[in-house]
Amino acid sequence: MQPLKGLKVVAVEQAVAAPFATGRLADAGAEVIKIERPTGDFARGYDDTAAGQSSYFVWLNRGKRSEVLDLASDEGRKALRALIADADVLVQNLKPGAMARMGLDPADLRAAYPRLITCCISGYGETGPMADRKAYDLLIQAESGLSSITGGPDEPSRVGVSIVDIATGATAHAAILEALIQRSITGKSVGIHVSMFDVMADWMAVPLLQHEGGKTPKRVGLAHPSIAPYGAFSGSDGSVFLISVQSEREWQSLCTHVLGDSDIPKDPRFASTVARVTNRAETDALVAAAFARRTGQELVADLTRADTAFAQVNDMAGLSAHPHLRRVTVATPNGPVNLPAPAAIFSDGTRRLGPVPAIGETPEE
Repeated sequence: MQPLKGLKVVAVEQAVAAPFATGRLADAGAEVIKIERPTGDFARGYDDTAAGQSSYFVWLNRGKRSEVLDLASDEGRKALRALIADADVLVQNLKPGAMARMGLDPADLRAAYPRLITCCISGYGETGPMADRKAYDLLIQAESGLSSITGGPDEPSRVGVSIVDIATGATAHAAILEALIQRSITGKSVGIHVSMFDVMADWMAVPLLQHEGGKTPKRVGLAHPSIAPYGAFSGSDGSVFLISVQSEREWQSLCTHVLGDSDIPKDPRFASTVARVTNRAETDALVAAAFARRTGQELVADLTRADTAFAQVNDMAGLSAHPHLRRVTVATPNGPVNLPAPAAIFSDGTRRLGPVPAIGETPEE
C-alpha cells in the first residue's frame, strides 16, 4: 500500500535535511518532483561509494523525479510556478528570502493556491540576527552546544552521522504530515518553517535545563552523566561491551551474577545511583575488574543471566553483519544498491521503494 499515492510534492532542495523529509514522502507513494540545477544537487558529489555514486544522494532520493530548472532565468521560474500550481506540498531549503526574490514567496503561493502546504527549512529561521548565516550540520552541532556534551573529557566532538540534518528532516516530515491531516479536516493549508537550530535546541532541552539548574553536564565519552554503571568495559579477549544499570534491582543482579559479590550494594558508596555516580571511579573499577576476567562469549552468557542491559560496541563491519539489520535494494543509474531498510514496518505489506533518478530523469519503476 502507498498511503500518499496521488500526493504531489515539489522539492526545491539540496544536501540532506529537505531531501530526508521528501524522501520519506516518496517512500509512502507521493510524487516528489526534485528541482535540480543543471549541475545537480551538490550532494551528488559528496562521495562515490554507492556503485560509484554519492551514498548520501542514493539514500535520500529514491523514488523521486528529477527536474532540471535554471531558477536564475525567467523561464525556469515560470516552469517552477507551473509545477507548484497543482502541487499539494512545496518543500524548499534555499537561503531565507531566496524564493521571495524570485517572485515565489511561499505566503503568496499559498494565497494563490489555497490547497498548497509550504515547508521552508533553514539554518536559523527566517528572521533574527543570524538568519542569513550559512548553516551546515556540523556548524549547528557546534552552535547549539551539542558538541560540548559529545566526546570524551579532553575535547568536544561531533556526532558521527549528520544528526542535525536528519533530525531537521524528520521534524519537517512530521510537520508536513500534520499539515496534511489538518487540511483534510479543515480544508485549510498552512505554512511551516523549520530551522536546524530550533530542532537541535529542542533536542538539547535536558542538558540545557541541567545547566540552568546548576549541574552543567560534562563530556564522559561512552558513559552516562547521571547513571552508573553505564559505560563501556572490556573483556579479556579485547571485546568491548556497553552496559546500563537503571535500577537497584538490576545493580543487585549484576553484582550477584557478574561481579560475584552480592554484598556490594550494602556498601554506602554503591548503595544507590546517586552514590555510584559520586563514586564513579570506584564503581567502574569493580565492573572493569570483573569484565577483565571473562571472554566476550562468557560475558554475553553472564550478562544475559543477570538480565543486564548490554550491547557490543560495534564498528561498521559489525553493523554490516548484524543479525537484526534489515536491508532493501534500490535501483540507481549505476545499478542496484543495498541499503538499510526504512525503520517503520507496516502490517499491510512491504512498501515498494522507487529508483534513484539521474539528473533530469523520471526513472522507470
